[in-house]
Amino acid sequence: MHATDVTPKVWDRIVRTRAGASCLCCGDWSAGERAAIGLYGAMIATPGTCHVAAQIGQSLDGRVATLSGDAADVSGPDGLAHLHRMRALVDAVVVGVKTALHDNPRLTVRLVPGRNPARVVIDPSGRLPNDARLFAEDGARRIVIQTVDVPRPPGVEVIRLPRDTWIAPRAIITALQGKGLHHLLIEGGAITIARFLEADLLTRLHVAVAPLLIGSGPQGLTTQPISRLAQARRPETQVYGLGSDVVFDCLVGTRAAPCAWPHAAMSSAALHG
Repeated sequence: MHATDVTPKVWDRIVRTRAGASCLCCGDWSAGERAAIGLYGAMIATPGTCHVAAQIGQSLDGRVATLSGDAADVSGPDGLAHLHRMRALVDAVVVGVKTALHDNPRLTVRLVPGRNPARVVIDPSGRLPNDARLFAEDGARRIVIQTVDVPRPPGVEVIRLPRDTWIAPRAIITALQGKGLHHLLIEGGAITIARFLEADLLTRLHVAVAPLLIGSGPQGLTTQPISRLAQARRPETQVYGLGSDVVFDCLVGTRAAPCAWPHAAMSSAALHG
């Protein structure tokens, strides 16, 4: 396991590299700072490529909340800071409507220095109220993906997509690329992350484990069942100690896929706002 030290100096270098104003190939770093560069440097996508990461925080026994739905303290303080760092390194953070309704998240980088990403909610039926915190005007782009004609607050971009039982993950990524958002973080909930994983669209998956036992409640990732362990995914994984939490950095797809936009199957009429 890599003991990770995200000092202000190394985080400033990572943020400036993300902005194209510096690099990670030189510098006098401690072992812990070099681990931080390994963890977060991998989140910086090469221009012209599409990078889709996901992050989930869970307990030692694989739970993400209690039976009553309390998920506020699953991740420790260092796990929460890690999530905010991941947000700072992407173009957009994506959540499903159930997460948006239950947690009413802000999806900002308020715990670390950095730029707030665009905020995207997948809301097929238009259930999220317009006073949700992720729709608040703070300078960041706000996007809702839906299948119905539900009015949204001024400045909120609306993407209309068709669906069967759920909007296809590939259609979501293609539409966001069409909006200039190529580097994405799928933040939750677990079902939304699982859909992108099963569609083989994730580049990386971060599983942040906090040292607590919940005992019951919803599990983390739940994908399609397999009959034999030989069928299980065994991603290339690095493990990082972040103080209160341990992060498993799993390479689950190609390191950087060429951006798919423009996509022949996506007509311009499918995009609104």
